[in-house]
Amino acid sequence: MPAVSKFFKSLFFVSVAFVPTLSAQNPNAGVQVNQVGFYPGGRKIAIISGDKNAAFTVKEASSGKVVFKGKSGEPVTNPYSGKKTQTADFSDFKKAGKFYIEVNTNSKSPVFEIKDRVHKEAALASLKGFYYQRVSTDLPEKYAGKWARPAGHPDDKILIHASAVSAGRPENTVIRSPRGWYDAGDYNKYIVNSGITMGTLLSLYEDFPAYFEDFNTNIPESTNAVPDLLDEVIWNLRWMLTMQDTEDGGVYHKLTNPRFDGMIMPDAARNPRYVVQKGTAATLDFVAVMAQSARILRNFNAQLPGLADSCSVAAVKGWQWAKKNPTIMYDQNELNKQFDPDIVTGAYGDKNVSDEWIWAAAEMYALTKKPEYLNTISLETERAMPLPTWSQVKALGYYTLLRFADELKMESKLSSDLKKSVLNFSDDLIQDYEKQPYHTVMGKSEKDYSWGSSSVAANQGIALLYAYKLTKDAKYVNAALENLDYLLGRNATGYSFLTGFGSKQVMHPHHRPSIADGIAEPVPGLLSGGPNPGQQDKCTTYTSKFADESFTDDDCSYASNEIAINWNAPMVYLAAALEAIMSKSK
Repeated sequence: MPAVSKFFKSLFFVSVAFVPTLSAQNPNAGVQVNQVGFYPGGRKIAIISGDKNAAFTVKEASSGKVVFKGKSGEPVTNPYSGKKTQTADFSDFKKAGKFYIEVNTNSKSPVFEIKDRVHKEAALASLKGFYYQRVSTDLPEKYAGKWARPAGHPDDKILIHASAVSAGRPENTVIRSPRGWYDAGDYNKYIVNSGITMGTLLSLYEDFPAYFEDFNTNIPESTNAVPDLLDEVIWNLRWMLTMQDTEDGGVYHKLTNPRFDGMIMPDAARNPRYVVQKGTAATLDFVAVMAQSARILRNFNAQLPGLADSCSVAAVKGWQWAKKNPTIMYDQNELNKQFDPDIVTGAYGDKNVSDEWIWAAAEMYALTKKPEYLNTISLETERAMPLPTWSQVKALGYYTLLRFADELKMESKLSSDLKKSVLNFSDDLIQDYEKQPYHTVMGKSEKDYSWGSSSVAANQGIALLYAYKLTKDAKYVNAALENLDYLLGRNATGYSFLTGFGSKQVMHPHHRPSIADGIAEPVPGLLSGGPNPGQQDKCTTYTSKFADESFTDDDCSYASNEIAINWNAPMVYLAAALEAIMSKSK
């Protein structure tokens, strides 16, 4: 699709068609709602603060005309703050337009929209967020708008760190390792975190391939014959390929400065960069990504000649290295005792790689159809399925095996065990969630409010959508949709956590380009980390220590307000998958 279409001009500048002006960022805290909006036929819920049932009205934004009347449910006590909230359900109202909710004439919600494809702009923007994280390339105004910037980090002179030497690559050997995405608010590149990020985005494509045929984000590759989702993934894939030692197949843990850069733009950051120690976790994550990429990209051999084959070869070599080196764990403190210079950037250390073996084996089995990849490991289906995180990727393997269960002719007990694991996890999530203070799966447990809690909400939604795929039961879609409501404003903070969206937007994320570029609005389409009662950054602007309120829109807050690629990926998945499902259900 042409990059200069009117569609992209309206889309690009952060959904200007429905985002209120920045001067209107103070909706009444008494009514929380998804600030983007709702599908006409979907569930529509707002949350009203207070300890007594309240009458509410839905009013047209333009005229103030009452179009729906209702009464809230019974008050619910918040287990963290003790505050009372009530549910206002207006799902029966299906008219398209822009509206707000009013309670007792003095409490109003933010304006929201009801329309088909109401979350497409959020899905597009959250994928476009990865474009803004690209390394080694200019971001011209044609594609980046006012967030255009010069290229940062050509990464064509990367040094082999003392911890990463091999027979063919002694210390300070220079290698090329360009492209990839900046990992988070910093300027380094980490294989482990790229692993779960790539796995989530590649799985989104495999689960909904038809939806991405015209899902265009106005990037330089938008006019080619490859879906933009895959074009974006390939930018990082080509970097990941450079992180494998071609002699032995091992994969470096990360490419990094010894220390974090200051709050400067990418092109101003010029400190030496290193690849650091090969490790089992990084290599297995790499294997999984390469196997999944090879499986997908062989359908694009004409457009990308040889790339699928390169991925397949790299996956096999990585697997072989990991089999020979199954217990090389990345321990940054120990590494710094032995080697110079000290490395103090994100560690992404993992002491248990049984889950990485499961994910890598599942992807290799799906690629090759060779059962020996599964036969050498335990899938651990007798244990509860954990939510995916960078350090726990077992569920990604489960999702892939279920996706290809029929094609792979898996024995029925294994298929049944995997299905049971996903459904048990999802059923635990949805049990009594309607009794929660914000009517969401997110927040049932205080553990949900961990570092990067927004990604917990998004990944919960993904698990629920896999349960829907297995059962076709709409209750799972409804619960997933309400977690998206949480991310876009129906939460205890009142913030929409996706930059550029909503009437109470995150404006000051811990993100170097957004801080250093001199532009008032942050780079759009980035998911803020969300409430984190640990408050490890020690910022002084938090206003609450309650788990679900422990958030500050302050760029000092790397604990609650940083962005990260592994948080953005499930946001893309959740918003885009719901768009694909809801558009089919019409």
